[in-house]
Amino acid sequence: MGIVAKRSSMTFYSDPTCHYSHRVRIVLAEKGVTVDIEDVDNLAIPEEVLALNPYGVLPTLIDRDLALYETKVMMEYLDERFPHPPLLPVYPVARALSRQFMFRIEKDCSTQIDKITDSPEGPIKEKARKELQDSLVSLAPIFSDLPYFMSEYFTLVDCCLGPILWRLKSLGVDLPNNRQTKPLHDYMVRIFERESFQESLSEVEREME
Repeated sequence: MGIVAKRSSMTFYSDPTCHYSHRVRIVLAEKGVTVDIEDVDNLAIPEEVLALNPYGVLPTLIDRDLALYETKVMMEYLDERFPHPPLLPVYPVARALSRQFMFRIEKDCSTQIDKITDSPEGPIKEKARKELQDSLVSLAPIFSDLPYFMSEYFTLVDCCLGPILWRLKSLGVDLPNNRQTKPLHDYMVRIFERESFQESLSEVEREME
């Protein structure tokens, strides 16, 4: 009789093209969590997700009787449930700043990606590309002194920013490579070469770079 592999109690329903799903996959890889990752077509959401997620969207994380459908909540839950390595600072002020950095990335970058992916070619898409480029260029100097986003250590903030940077070419966003942006380009190399980042990539994402 053959050995039957034990199914994980945790299932992650993931859009293999989506940077929101990607950020959670990085956390799962960073923590070494045993999880069943189900790649799902965003246009064909399975019934089990529709039954557990009132918004019927991806990604959705199921852990036993718990269903989570907001990525920042998923990331913090995983960081608390699997505390090593820690991906948020210990002290309240530093934790609050990290959460605020994630909020800034959502407002300045994620919203522009949504416009690029959801809009037909035209002024709206081009404006979003330009605003995303400008936001990233403005961030570049902060990587001059520290290896990660305002930190000596890899954190949830980097988990949010890395998937955005990986998608720039596929989004048609040209990030200048000059003295001002060199710290950001160096940061991208550090992030992309990280083992957890490479493990997190879906087949579709591997073709983006």
